[in-house]
Amino acid sequence: MSALYLGVDLGSSGLRLAVLADAGTPGGDPASPVLERQSPYPGRFENPEAWRQGLIHLLATVPEQVCGRVAAVAIDGTSGTLLACGPGGRLLPPPLAHALPYHQACPEQAGAIATLLATEAGAWADHPAASSSGSLARALRLLALAREVGLAQGLLLRHQADWLMGWLLDDWRWGEEGNNVRLGWDLQQGRWLAGVAEGLGAGVLPGIRSSGSLLGRLAPQAAACLGLPADCQVVAGSTDANAAVLAADPQEGDGITVLGTTLVLKQFVAAPLAGAGLSNHRVGGRWLAGGASNAGAGILRRFFDDTQIAELSRQITPDRPTGLALRPLSRRGERFPVDDPDLEPILEPRPASDARYLQALLEGLTAIEVAGWRRLRELGAPALRRVISVGGGARNSQWRALRTRALGIPVLNRPKRTAALGMALLARASSRMGAESPSPRP
Repeated sequence: MSALYLGVDLGSSGLRLAVLADAGTPGGDPASPVLERQSPYPGRFENPEAWRQGLIHLLATVPEQVCGRVAAVAIDGTSGTLLACGPGGRLLPPPLAHALPYHQACPEQAGAIATLLATEAGAWADHPAASSSGSLARALRLLALAREVGLAQGLLLRHQADWLMGWLLDDWRWGEEGNNVRLGWDLQQGRWLAGVAEGLGAGVLPGIRSSGSLLGRLAPQAAACLGLPADCQVVAGSTDANAAVLAADPQEGDGITVLGTTLVLKQFVAAPLAGAGLSNHRVGGRWLAGGASNAGAGILRRFFDDTQIAELSRQITPDRPTGLALRPLSRRGERFPVDDPDLEPILEPRPASDARYLQALLEGLTAIEVAGWRRLRELGAPALRRVISVGGGARNSQWRALRTRALGIPVLNRPKRTAALGMALLARASSRMGAESPSPRP
């Protein structure tokens, strides 16, 4: 029987997996994979044990005959969720027991970041690591906490996907390049920013591998826990947003909007762009620029459940704006299209009509998206021909109508093109090519 390929998405609201067969065989088309599964985390999102146990529990729902054919696995995670762990990936006691999530800004670290990056030539202030909303700021807070409680010796800093990847391998040396850009990895130079490497310490940071690199076989314990073959290969994955781009398969002139818990905009560009709150990644050998807002579909669930959203959406009239001008941030602080840790949400006034309030929230999210695409264009991105929407919000046709009207270009919804499918595609491509990873980068 043919091999299968497993993609795992560690999203902000839960886990999802997808299994693909070889291209041209039943189950090989992303539109009709072998299977997909999803579940919430069995615990707090910030708890690494919830990531591990969530993956174990989710794979337990997959038939043995499917698990037994998996030849390669790739994992994506929320970009910026950072954990301090001990040697060998060991989880630490409070105050370091949990990761700092991607949306948590650490404005008190702004001065320390400026000092670390001051030796860098060029516009270092525009590097993603320079923001107090970036991973470097969270790393500095974690290191300060570790020193306060005497746990700094042998400390490792690992992003969400990299820590779980370490468990798969029983080897926590590695980190995938895209997940570490906001920590200070310079994709263009292929090195850590000098101030970051010196200030944090080389032993704290992971050795970087490119997305799609083969890292080795599953560790025996992980294989047994997951019910996967002992010779299953572990592939360096990516961020959740980059994984969604891979699944969407954009063409020339396409922009990708991820309508998940947070709103993420991505666009292929000829060369990296520079700007506050902006990140550049390498995906499929091309530069991918974009940014992530702290606003997104997650704010809707603060007020309505999924059934209510579906029912109220049917009552929305996209051609009759509410004029309420809300700013639906999930909390104080924004990352993109403006980088401002002090920006406050605007969630009022709330009209008596729930349908009108939902429309106002969607209009606010749409305004943020429009501003984001405008910002990318100002920074040198090419003009958009159309926008492809992925994520849970891509199922909402009324939101799509609001966005089409505001953007003035076609908007396509592809809600079934999930980040997990993007990782399954990456695992398949890497495994089929026999892609040996490049030499480890310090």
